[in-house]
Amino acid sequence: MNPSAPPASLPRVVIHYCTGCRWLLRAGWLAQELLTTFEKELAEVALRPGSGGVFRVEVDGELLWDRKAEDGFPELKILKQRLRDRIAPDKALGHSDRP
Repeated sequence: MNPSAPPASLPRVVIHYCTGCRWLLRAGWLAQELLTTFEKELAEVALRPGSGGVFRVEVDGELLWDRKAEDGFPELKILKQRLRDRIAPDKALGHSDRP
């Protein structure tokens, strides 16, 4: 067993982004923010290149955000709230919890 590997029980987030649309920086920024906020609650955040205007965020294979279905990119506050509600419902998000 790898001592630096995260526990298997922690969730994995995947951000699937369109390379042709040049959304890598947006995906990377969201990954950084999620890892900073949920440093003890996540196993990892992976970036998955794609095409066709895709920008999806999934946690353990379940959809958290889809740019096409939601008609745009997620606000960081909303994405953090959705992820928190899914993986750590009791976690306070500070200013991201304020209306």
